[in-house]
Amino acid sequence: MDGPLLGLDLGARRIGLAISDADASIAFPIGALTSRGRAKDLEALDALIRERGVKAIVVGLPLHLDGHSGPEAESARRFAAALAEATQLPVELVDERWTSAEAQRTLRDAPRSRRREKSNVDALAATLILRSYLDRAERGSA
Repeated sequence: MDGPLLGLDLGARRIGLAISDADASIAFPIGALTSRGRAKDLEALDALIRERGVKAIVVGLPLHLDGHSGPEAESARRFAAALAEATQLPVELVDERWTSAEAQRTLRDAPRSRRREKSNVDALAATLILRSYLDRAERGSA
């Protein structure tokens, strides 16, 4: 990959954000975007994408534990399609069933001042989604 990838953890109130290095080998949390409606969210993400030189986007797909899609997964698919159209970049969906729980477990051990901030959970979840994608790509199965 010739440039960073952006990872997104979509939520009703916030979108967790993560970015990779230019070689697409390491993922870093970069915060969360407070959702203000699809049009404004797409506009804010497009600005971030241009600012960071993002070459592709990875969006978490919230499947049920049994692997089936629900309303949240369908919403994520629609958002990913709108984001691809708005940015003209490739957008991949990645199963995120365990990322929020893993993010909460990881932050449980963090210093108290950072532990409870929801945006930290969202950003860490986005990082885990992006890392999952990068790991699969490294193994050649992305």
